[in-house]
Amino acid sequence: MTCHAGFVYSEEFTTYRFRDDHPFNQMRVVMTKELLEAAGALSDKDIIAPRLATEEELSLAHSKKYIEAVKKAGQGLLTEDEGMEYGIGTEDTPIFKGMHKASQLLVGSTLSAIDAVMEGNVKHALNLGGGLHHGFERKASGFCIYNDGAVGIKYIREKYDAKVLYVDTDAHHGDGVQWAFYDDPNVCTFSIHETGRYLFPGTGNVNERGLKEGYGYSFNVPIDAFTEDESFLNVYESAFREIVDFFKPDVIVTQNGADAHHFDPLTHLCSTMKIYEAIPKLAHELAHEYCEGKWIALGGGGYDIWRVVPRAWAQIWKVMNDQTPFQGSLPVEWVQKWQKEAPVNLMETWHDPPGAFKPIPRREEITEKNKKVLAKALQLIHNQKKFNSM
Repeated sequence: MTCHAGFVYSEEFTTYRFRDDHPFNQMRVVMTKELLEAAGALSDKDIIAPRLATEEELSLAHSKKYIEAVKKAGQGLLTEDEGMEYGIGTEDTPIFKGMHKASQLLVGSTLSAIDAVMEGNVKHALNLGGGLHHGFERKASGFCIYNDGAVGIKYIREKYDAKVLYVDTDAHHGDGVQWAFYDDPNVCTFSIHETGRYLFPGTGNVNERGLKEGYGYSFNVPIDAFTEDESFLNVYESAFREIVDFFKPDVIVTQNGADAHHFDPLTHLCSTMKIYEAIPKLAHELAHEYCEGKWIALGGGGYDIWRVVPRAWAQIWKVMNDQTPFQGSLPVEWVQKWQKEAPVNLMETWHDPPGAFKPIPRREEITEKNKKVLAKALQLIHNQKKFNSM
């Protein structure tokens, strides 16, 4: 494989900011870019400048009334009652000045990544500013105002008439994207996430299979709280390989939330940096095997912005460029710069140090539960294959 990848980036990504103490903080994108630059893995020639999505493009996945409400909110003109109707002004998704334009840019950045790949300018594109997978047609949810993944996939369907496989490895279920394509047989969604028994948004059960013509094109593997690397990766690889072979997409879009890590403050999964090497490696391999390399990778969740997200997301870019994942020590200058800002001690190596986490006492039980959930999902995939071949 000879890969040429593009890195979508703008300093304006940081304008998407709810408040100083909000867990969603786009400084993690800045930190990742600077980490890659310090490691000698990213230069100006790799950067794709994003554009703003048009309102017509936003309306591919959002109602015009909702878009107008977001615009009014960002101008301070939306009443509290109107805000509640649209999920705006909540604890998760508070109002901030200019929120429409800031959100437009995140959607536009995903569209920029899509065009770069689909028009053949690059094999792969990475947009860490995107991946806001909880947004709905008429409602903000879970830190997400506009759903750039849903808009982007609709855009691919309209402009390029391509079949899309959407793969979501965020610890939270990719609900907004799933529901947007629940009746569409040309978009297959696959989400591996922590069970909704304990975690927002509470959806993503194995039996969420799609509707009408889209029945059989939605796949979920909810894994147990406290799942560790080996079980996570067994589920991910087994299901991903079966789904991509069943669906045979023209392009793969991945959402790469980095909140399944042991350090993440909002979730209960217990992975280490090992999964963030393996996740993009498999996506890269299968994109070349099935899609002539067409792969758009988005950001997503990730709330330990100091010790986890930059290390995890930097590995996606390394893999995209057909290179071995980073090993050894992080660049000293990067650690020294950001340690001055960080409220915790930064990691100094790409991998988590041995003994960094206490053993999980229910490991065997958790692993067995995940195997049973995976078996159910695989059976559904096999059944769908058989049905489609009849």
